[in-house]
Amino acid sequence: MSNPKSILKVVLPLLLGVALVWYSLSQISVSKLVQYFKDANYLWIALGVSFGVLSHASRAFRWLFMAEPLGYKPKFINSFMAVYSAYLINFTIPRAGEVARASILTNYEEVPFDKGFGTIIAERVADTIMLLIIIGIALVLEFEYIYKFFIDKFNTTTLIIGAATLALVILGIYFFIKRNTSKFAVKVKNFVNGLIEGAFSIFRMKKKWAFIFHTVFIWVMYLSMFYVTTLALPELHNISLAAVLIGFIFASFSIAATNGGIGSFPEAIVIAFLLFNMPEDPSRAFGWIMWSTQTLVIIILGGLSLIYLPIYNRNRARI
Repeated sequence: MSNPKSILKVVLPLLLGVALVWYSLSQISVSKLVQYFKDANYLWIALGVSFGVLSHASRAFRWLFMAEPLGYKPKFINSFMAVYSAYLINFTIPRAGEVARASILTNYEEVPFDKGFGTIIAERVADTIMLLIIIGIALVLEFEYIYKFFIDKFNTTTLIIGAATLALVILGIYFFIKRNTSKFAVKVKNFVNGLIEGAFSIFRMKKKWAFIFHTVFIWVMYLSMFYVTTLALPELHNISLAAVLIGFIFASFSIAATNGGIGSFPEAIVIAFLLFNMPEDPSRAFGWIMWSTQTLVIIILGGLSLIYLPIYNRNRARI
């Protein structure tokens, strides 16, 4: 941690999160936000939380399919606790959770760290592909709305020039990356190659269809969790599919911006929902309600996992 670059990776997201929390609370009074929490329908929130737990359980189970070809048969309970421990640790140091998860599997399931970490990175590839698919679905299903939105905001000539410029920029970046040998270009090429290789490696797995099923199930649960939680606030009951999809996409990216999405999560949702003329205060309140409840579950289950992991595995050793 003495490396200035490493310190910045920890400090900057935290500072950004604090700044966004301050900004968010400056846009809505605390008393009004508390009232939204009081008036929310917690049956819908509880259902959303249940979907979140199911998605994480499915993630833990999915990892077993990746460990099997390596010659390991880890316990589901250890994988489940490793997942929640990783989510909790990500609140302290961004991306440290993946390292912690691999370390937990090394300590309690004797999976070599490099192999365990490699499978977790491969999981991220599958998840990235799913997010891209959801973005594609959003663009296809809501093409008319998105097209109309941009036509209303910009004239046709501006859109054509913008699209042509964007296409030229993408082509320029592609050829620059392809021919360039700089450290950054190599990282980008390795990332893209990793996505392609990871996607094809899934179809070479022994239980590939089970893996694919759980991958789809995880993201269906994520989307369901997001949607049913909107029903907790009467002001959002008329929310459209487009708003749900775009809000979910914005929220997904916001989690990477700060520690566990603190501050960035509610504001990302406000930006997305305002595109669809949803009321600002309920949108911001929804963001805080969803982020708070999901975070609380992670703190509880992640904390219990970190406590129970050594106890559970000590008992196993005695048996």
